[in-house]
Amino acid sequence: MTNPDKPLEPLLPNTILMGERLYAQAIELVIQQAQNTLYIFDQDFSHGDYASVLRYQSLQQFLSRDAHTLLTIVLHQSDYLVTQCPRLMELLTTYGHKMTVYTTNDSAKVAKDCFVIADEMHYVKRIHIDQARFKYALDDADTCASLHMRFNELLEETSYTLSPTQLGL
Repeated sequence: MTNPDKPLEPLLPNTILMGERLYAQAIELVIQQAQNTLYIFDQDFSHGDYASVLRYQSLQQFLSRDAHTLLTIVLHQSDYLVTQCPRLMELLTTYGHKMTVYTTNDSAKVAKDCFVIADEMHYVKRIHIDQARFKYALDDADTCASLHMRFNELLEETSYTLSPTQLGL
């Protein structure tokens, strides 16, 4: 069990790091670097502190930065986002013209890593969803290019776009 009062270890870029708190901190660092685009691939947002006020504020700040910012999210499952992340759902309602959430189809569910790419220059990549082992880097266009290509491949395997409102009769 981790002690919440214990100070976090420094995040060293380009190094394999471990721990859920450090992982959430690295995601925050990468999101704060974003000026134009954010691409997020995750299993379901249950790891990485996506339900927190801090994550909401960071993403809101990014989306409100200017008229051309773009946030694209690909998830395997959207249930956690819908039920446990009401602030992010609020962002989807407010910034639906700049934020899109896709859900993958069954063939893409073999992907068990997670990553965030900011401006195709900065990234954090969780190696496997079941372990809090990850790597992050700032100003690494080469790795970001390969992650962006992978993101586009996952995007091609989406079958559903999440709507912030429930429609029906």
